[in-house]
Amino acid sequence: MKALRFFEPRKVAVVDVPDPHAGPGEVVLKLHATGLCNSDVRVYLGEKKAAAGVITGHEMSGEVVEVGVGANARMGETVAVCPIRCCGTCSFCREGYRNRCPSRKTLGYDEDGGIAEYVRIPAQLVALGHLLPMDRAIAPQVRAFLEPFACVLNSIEEIGTGPGRALAIVGGGPMGLVHLVAGKAYGAGPILVVEPEAERRAVALELGADGVCTPEEAAAIGRDMTGGEGFHSVAMAVGFSDAFPTALDLARKLGRINLFAGFPPGSAHSLDLNRVHYDEVRILGTQNAPFHLYHRASQMLGRLPAIDRIITNKYPLADAAEAYTARLGKAGLKSAVVMG
Repeated sequence: MKALRFFEPRKVAVVDVPDPHAGPGEVVLKLHATGLCNSDVRVYLGEKKAAAGVITGHEMSGEVVEVGVGANARMGETVAVCPIRCCGTCSFCREGYRNRCPSRKTLGYDEDGGIAEYVRIPAQLVALGHLLPMDRAIAPQVRAFLEPFACVLNSIEEIGTGPGRALAIVGGGPMGLVHLVAGKAYGAGPILVVEPEAERRAVALELGADGVCTPEEAAAIGRDMTGGEGFHSVAMAVGFSDAFPTALDLARKLGRINLFAGFPPGSAHSLDLNRVHYDEVRILGTQNAPFHLYHRASQMLGRLPAIDRIITNKYPLADAAEAYTARLGKAGLKSAVVMG
C-alpha cells in the first residue's frame, strides 16, 4: 500500500509499505480521510517528537475491512478513531482521562497512523472503544475531524463556555475557527475572534463571530463588546507566547484562559502575578480530550456544516506531502488527505 512516512524533520514522503493485517483483538481500516493538524506540522519542523519512519496522521476515519479474533468490531462499519493507546487501568484512565495516561502512545506519532491506504488499529484501542461509529453520509474529511473537535470541546468546557457567556478566541486559524463554531453551538456570546490576517477575520465573520479585530485592537474592542467587564472565557488558539498578554487583557475578573495551542520548546512569558491573584483569573491548559468528549463530538459533527467550511485544502494520498507545504505557507485553513 501507499503511505506517508515521516523520516526526520522536513523530510516526509509517500512510499510503498506492506499491507497491515489484523492480529488477535486488532482491526484494519480502509481509510477514507485523514486530517493534518498543527501538531503534525510541529513534528515536521522538529518542534515535537515522532518516531522516525512512522506513518503520520492521527485524525482519521475509515471502514472496517479486517477484524482479528476477539476484536469488538463489525466488518463494513464506518468509524472515526480516538488515536490514543493507553493502559486503561491507571488512575487517569479510570477517571476518564485516557489522554493523560503515563503509558500513552498515539497513532501517527509513536505508532503508524492514518495518512495511508490502510491502518492497523491496536487491540488496546479496539478494546477500549476507541473506534467510534460515524454516519457514512457525513463527508469523510468531516468524519476524520472527530479528534480535533473533541479537543476543542475539552477546551471550551474547561473555560466555562455556555449560554450568554462572553468568549474571546485569540488566533483565527483552523482551530480558532473551530472554537468559534463550537462556542456558538454551546450558546456563547458575544464572541470575539482576534486575528492579524484580514482573510481569516472575514471567515470568522462568515461563521458567525460577533466581532473580529487585530491584536492591537483587542483590548479596546473587547471592552466595548462586554460593557467594560471583559470575557468570561478566553481560548488561546495560537502557539506564540507573545500572544499571551492579549489573552490576559481580554479576561474579566474570575475569567478563565486556556492555552489550547502547543508552543515551541522553551516557550515562556512573564506575567503580573497580582493580576492573577487579585482578579482571580484562572490560567489552564488542555491537550487532547477525556474520552467522553469523543462521544459528544461524534454526535455533534454531522449537525455542524460550518466544520467543512474550515477544511479548505483536500489532497489525494499521492500528494499528501503538499499538505505540509500548504500549512507552512498558511494557504487556506485546515488540510485533509482524502482517499475516498
